[in-house]
Amino acid sequence: MNRRHCAAAAITLVCALGLLTVPVQAMAAPTPDSSPSPSASASASAPAVPSPAAPSSEKDLEKIREQIETLYRQAGAATDAYNLAEEQTKKQSGEIVKLAKAIVDGQARIAELKDRAGAQAREQYRNGGLPPGAQLVLSDDPQLFLDGVNKVRTSQQASKTVLAELTRTQEDLETYTQDASSNWHKLETNRVKQAKAKKKINAQIAAAEKLESRLAKEERARLRQLEQDAANRAQSAWLATRPTPDIAVSGSTTAAGKAAVAFATAQIGKPYVWGATGPGSYDCSGLTSKAWAAAGRPIPRTSQEQWRLLPRIDIQDMRPGDLIIYHADASHVGMYVGDGAIVHSPRPGRHVTLAGAGSMKILGVVRPDR
Repeated sequence: MNRRHCAAAAITLVCALGLLTVPVQAMAAPTPDSSPSPSASASASAPAVPSPAAPSSEKDLEKIREQIETLYRQAGAATDAYNLAEEQTKKQSGEIVKLAKAIVDGQARIAELKDRAGAQAREQYRNGGLPPGAQLVLSDDPQLFLDGVNKVRTSQQASKTVLAELTRTQEDLETYTQDASSNWHKLETNRVKQAKAKKKINAQIAAAEKLESRLAKEERARLRQLEQDAANRAQSAWLATRPTPDIAVSGSTTAAGKAAVAFATAQIGKPYVWGATGPGSYDCSGLTSKAWAAAGRPIPRTSQEQWRLLPRIDIQDMRPGDLIIYHADASHVGMYVGDGAIVHSPRPGRHVTLAGAGSMKILGVVRPDR
């Protein structure tokens, strides 16, 4: 193996091992985001909020409610992007660690094979520099000649084996080095995605909180009631499209489904924190993924991956434990618990709770244990 390959392997190994001690840090995105910043967008489109001395009208509050909802939905989508990048970063880190070990093992094996090849060369030198075949031809003892034939063949085969394994190991080591470099590039790409998503999440949440903070206490209470009224209207409209008013369960819930529901409902009251997977707090997909993991059925981490990868079913056939995916971008998920209700972790500032399954725009339903 030439010096370039050895150097590349060593550099990759050092970088890979160093990665384990370096926390994820915010990085600049590779290309600028041409869309306006969340806070700037919020400021440009937000209705003027009257001072506490001049209470807001219902119309003003409704506009504020819609804008806050939009900001939190955008933060939810960015949270999904962050969570997916985090999962990919963990995967790439694990792959780099495996490759680093393979590089170390490969280098040790090459050193061992070179020692064996050197030993064979030294043995030939001790025999006067003549190859085994020539030594046999010069021998006057027929028996010695015959006995040596097998030794020659064995020696030749051993030499071929050492050289073949040395070549193969060198090729493997070069492949490991290239794979490590590729995984390192993917890791850094995912770090950038994480940093960009994190920045957007924080900006969207800050913009929403700023809008709400400008309201008087009484107005915030009215705003909360408007949120509940909007959810109730959506739920009522959804129920009106159902075959039966009470949304009877159409299929038998499996033991795994029951376990997932039991886990999810036991988390009611715990706060929403973006990127959290418990035990003290959850985001929406953190709750559903942990619930199904507790039921013995690991599922994808994010709501978008849950929608993309899990088996889809007709909404008329859903049963407790199924996951309802919301919004056109699959940025929210809740777990159906029966009787037209879900358990979910709504958004920042809220807690895990029960809600109407139709209180948000449904994209579709998936079944982890299908």
